[in-house]
This record gives sequence, C-alpha cells and structure tokens, in this order.
Amino acid sequence: MKTSVKATLTAIAVAIVLLIAGIVFALSQRSSAPPAEGGEPQQTVRTDSHVLDEGGEDAVTVVEFLDFECEACGAFYPVVEELREKYAGDITYVVRYFPLPGHVNSTQAAIAAEAAAGQDRFEDMYHRLFETQAQWGEESEETPEVFRAFAEELGLDMAAYDAAVADPATAQRVQADKSDGERLQVSSTPTFFVDGEQVVLQEWDDLEEAIEKAVNG
Repeated sequence: MKTSVKATLTAIAVAIVLLIAGIVFALSQRSSAPPAEGGEPQQTVRTDSHVLDEGGEDAVTVVEFLDFECEACGAFYPVVEELREKYAGDITYVVRYFPLPGHVNSTQAAIAAEAAAGQDRFEDMYHRLFETQAQWGEESEETPEVFRAFAEELGLDMAAYDAAVADPATAQRVQADKSDGERLQVSSTPTFFVDGEQVVLQEWDDLEEAIEKAVNG
C-alpha cells in the first residue's frame, strides 16, 4: 500500500476516533461526579510511571492513559510517535495503563508490558503490542501465550517474565494506574494530559496544538 494511501486511511481512522472520543468525553463530563472531598489526590504521574522520553526539569509533561487493545489508541500510536520525535527534548512522555472492560486482552497486554518493564524493556513491548494489535485484538478469549511469544522474541529472561506475569503485584500495578485514571475522570482511551490538564480531542491535531502551546507558552 502506498504511503499516501496509508496516511489517508490513518487520518480517516483518527477522525472517526476523535468524533467518538468527543462524544464520550462530553457524556462523561455531564454524568461523572467530582472526586469526594478528603479522597485520594488526583495524580497524572507517579514515581513508578513509565517514562518513554525524559525531557528534563523544564520539559512539558505529556501523559497518555491507554489500552493496548483499543483501536483508537492504535490509530493514535503513529501520531504519538511523530510527536515524540518532533518534540524530543521538550517533553517528558509518560504512559499509563487504562485497560477497558470490553477488551478481552487489554489487561493481559498491560501485564505483559509491566512484566517486560521489570527487565527494562517496557518500550520494546509497548511498540510490539501496538505494531501487532490487529493480530491479537478483538479475540473472544484471553491469549497470554501470544504475549509470552512476544517476550521470547524480544529476548527476555522467560523465567523472570513468567514469574512477573504470575505475581499478583503486577496486576495490582496495572490496576493502580487505572484507579488514578478513574479519579481523573478518564472514561475512554486514549486520554491525554498536558502539564496536568486533560486535552479535549475534537480535531485530530488537538494533541499537537496542546503540546505546542505548552512548549512555547
């Protein structure tokens, strides 16, 4: 498929995603109650959050709550990669898990990424999951063996990987991200925050505009 055709299809996919995301966001703003007083503080980033790009002390912090099985996240993946390259050194890019209940493999994919993170290979698994999403997404049953095969392909220590996948603390780490997202009123993926402010996605370049404004503001 020619590059121009791929670009057109990606743009169409992102446009559809943004339309749906805008509707979901609007509904969530109307129906979601604010966090109760005295509750846990809202945090877009924690000390154990996975940082893909570290821009330094004065960098703009961009946080993405994602679901590896989410087609919208898959559509945004190349957009995000372009923005990471364009704003290298100016932004700190952080990824957080937000597996959605309607996606059978979303939690297993997040656990695989977290297990890889234990061997300092989070970003490698992050790329592999999005690049292969069409192969394992939308399954009717969980397929942890698929993710284990990715770990083998990446050359991970498989005994350590298996132990991490089986460790309840790994699933708890994934859930901790999701709990933070829920407190931040995240209801769909991808959801982006730029310096703590949620980006309302209505046009495909809204994320870039928010980053540009924060970087040059």
